[in-house]
This record gives sequence, structure tokens and C-alpha cells, in this order.
Amino acid sequence: MLSVDLNCDMGEGCPFDTGLMRYISSVNIACGAHAGDRETMRRIVELANEYYVSIGAHPGYPDPENFGRKEISFPDDELELIISKQILELREICDSAGAELAHVKPHGALYNRSAREPATARVVARAVRNVDPELILLGLSGSYSISEAENAGLRTASEAFADRTYCPDGSLMPRNEPNALITDPGIAADQALAMVANGQLDLGNGTKITVRADTICIHGDGQNPIEMVQAIRELMLINNITIRPLNV
Repeated sequence: MLSVDLNCDMGEGCPFDTGLMRYISSVNIACGAHAGDRETMRRIVELANEYYVSIGAHPGYPDPENFGRKEISFPDDELELIISKQILELREICDSAGAELAHVKPHGALYNRSAREPATARVVARAVRNVDPELILLGLSGSYSISEAENAGLRTASEAFADRTYCPDGSLMPRNEPNALITDPGIAADQALAMVANGQLDLGNGTKITVRADTICIHGDGQNPIEMVQAIRELMLINNITIRPLNV
């Protein structure tokens, strides 16, 4: 039987965290660089425990002014330290709450850069491995984020997006482009199902791309994220696709 993880980025100042938690299977918690703080991290960890949701770190560039969505250049060793410190801080909070840190998903510009640049992907993978080689690394399906993490000996989860459109090369459409965001829950659910069930996505112009979907992301800062995740979850279950976290 097919299965998929549903993940959501949280602790970023959006008002839907509690409502979303009951529908997802994994949560990526902002670690204080692009958003969040220790109090928020602790609150989301406790909420995840309450709903039996798997917990992951969501490290980003230390740039809250731009919400971590602007690329910043650092020497490799400095970037590795920036990432590992964020993961370690969340793991400390998990330990104090009796929770397990299961995965890492980079945020924003760091995520996109890691997807297209093998050097950045290697730095991210090294930071994760040096904190804990048992952590699962989430990255864009078909990208360097996945291949470099696998080369480093890490477990990976290929991520697909229900609420974003894709370019023909399999990358995400930049957010500043028209129609980059999908806001209709039905369209988002259909896109998620196509990627999970068929491993393909029809871009609507005769172009089909291959997308592996171990986990589907729903952004918590969208227009209607709760309706979005409800529609996706319902369509998966109707099609006999089990929702379960990656670390099960």
C-alpha cells in the first residue's frame, strides 16, 4: 500500500499552527534564525507531542528581516556551524520535552540553493550528519539536496509541494512569478495525488516531469492552509494512500 508523509513548516509566526497540527504527520520547526525563538520552539514541540507528529528542524539563513528567503554567502565552515547550531538548539528542547528529533529540512533560500548547488548541499549534509547521522534530510525531489545527502550516508526523503507550481527542470517556480502559488485546495490535492500515486506531474503544456514524493509540504503561511491540508489528506485516504511520518 502506498504511503506518504504530510509536513508543514511551523513556528514562523503564522496563526494556523495548532489547527494544522491535527492533520499533518511531520512538522518542521523554525530554529530562531529566519523566524522563531526558544519559547516558540518549545511550544511547537509540545504541540507535536500532543498530536503524535514527528519533529524536524527547519534551519535557515540568519536573516529574519527577509524571512530567510534571500541568499547570503558564508564560508563553508561558517555555514555548517550556522546550520548545526540551529539543529542542536531544537534537539536540546526536544530532549527536555521527552521528544525525538527525527529530521531536518532547510528553509527558504538555503533550501533552494542546496537543491541547485552541490557545494551547498554538501555543507548542509555535513552539518546534519555531524549532529546526528540518523537524522533524515528532507530535500527537493531530484535535486542535489538528495543526492549529496545520500553520498554523505544520510537517509533522505524526497519532498514535493502541493501548493507550488513547478518549472520544466523540476525546480519550484520562483515566488515572484505569476501563478507560482497554488491557492485552490482542490487543485493542490490533485497535484499531490498525481505526484504520490504516479510519480509524475503534468505541467499543462504537454510537459511532464518526474517527481518522487516521500513527503508533501503544505505551507502554513498560505491563504487557506487548513482547507488545503484537509483536502489533500481526504483525497489521499480516498485513494487508499496511508498518511504516516517518515520515521515510522
